[in-house]
Order: sequence, then C-alpha cells, then structure tokens
Amino acid sequence: MKIIMLGAPGAGKGTQAKQIAEKYGIPHISTGDIFRANIKNNTELGRKAKEFMDQGLLVPDELTCDLVMDRIAEDDCKNGFVLDGFPRTIPQAEALDAALAKTGQKMDFAIDVDVADENIVNRMGGRRACLNCGATYHIVSIPTKQEGICDKCGNPVVLRDDDKPETVQRRLTVYHEQTQPLIAYYKKQGILKSVDGSQPMEKVFSNIVASLA
Repeated sequence: MKIIMLGAPGAGKGTQAKQIAEKYGIPHISTGDIFRANIKNNTELGRKAKEFMDQGLLVPDELTCDLVMDRIAEDDCKNGFVLDGFPRTIPQAEALDAALAKTGQKMDFAIDVDVADENIVNRMGGRRACLNCGATYHIVSIPTKQEGICDKCGNPVVLRDDDKPETVQRRLTVYHEQTQPLIAYYKKQGILKSVDGSQPMEKVFSNIVASLA
C-alpha cells in the first residue's frame, strides 16, 4: 500500500502518517529524515543535498525525487510506504509518478487531512517544544505536567518561531499556492481520499482506515 499524505502545515498529517505506518507495517518516510540520514551517512546524494541546504536553498525537485526513490527501493518498502512531506508541488508529483512508472509502480492513495486555516493557526499557537530534547506538547491537548517545563528533561518549553501566528499564516499562504493544487491532481487520478482533520485524532485515524478499506 503506497500512500501520500497531504494537508496544510499543522493539519496533523505527520501524526496520522506514523499511525498508518504502524497499523499496516509499512515505513513512514519523511523527506526531512531522508535528507538527514543521507547527509549523516555522507552518501553522494546526501553531499549534493547538503550543498543546497548549506546555502539556505531548497533541494531541487529532481534530487529530492532521487533521494525518495533511493529510499523506497529499500527492502522494508516492498509492501508499501507512507510518504510525508513529499511531493509538495505538481512538478514533484509528476517527477515521482514518472520515476515510479519506470519501476512498474504507482501510488495507491493520496490522503488529504483537511483542516480550516483558522483552526490551524489556533492549534499551532498552542504548540510548545523543548529546545533541549525535542519533545513537543500542546497547551490544550498534550499539556506538560508542570506548566512550561518539559516532562522528559526538565528544561523550559517554548512557542517556536515557526508556530507563531504570523509565521503560520505565511506557511499557509505557501501551502495554498504550491501544495494545495496536488489535491486536484490526485483527485483526477482517482486516488484521493479526504478526511476532516478538525476532529479528535482517533476519529481522524479511524476515518482514514475506513477510507482505505
């Protein structure tokens, strides 16, 4: 089962992707993780990606697609995978389709976790992160035991810059311009499944599972 996760930043697609991967016994593949792993292992693709990242540039579509294809060629992906964070644009989606077609494969589902912008701004404004150990919380749904203090390491938790309302609004604008067109792209292919992401996480997950049946 080959699945692509779609949804605005803060829609909760990463959380759902992890649960889908666990339920179906397939790897959860995030492009950020792929970049980090290749850079850490000093692979040829990793070195190329690092050159762009060190200059604060986006890694080109073709190179990102090569890195993803390289990852999904590994043994643990033989029964499928969940892609999270790629593709982000129509050209990336086309590059992925073309690369998969060369190996006689295609995507099975694209799941859109749909949440209104206003909900996302509120939701992300409540997120708190520990800059020491990386643990994440939410003041409403996953609060720390002691206010403002990380449960795991005891350091302060903060509202990260990229979760501040003005930054979230900018990220949403980019999403609507660049990534949202993928919804129509996959709908045209007949593989789009849309779920209401504003419901409780368990409900969103059960709706996803029902849509894949």
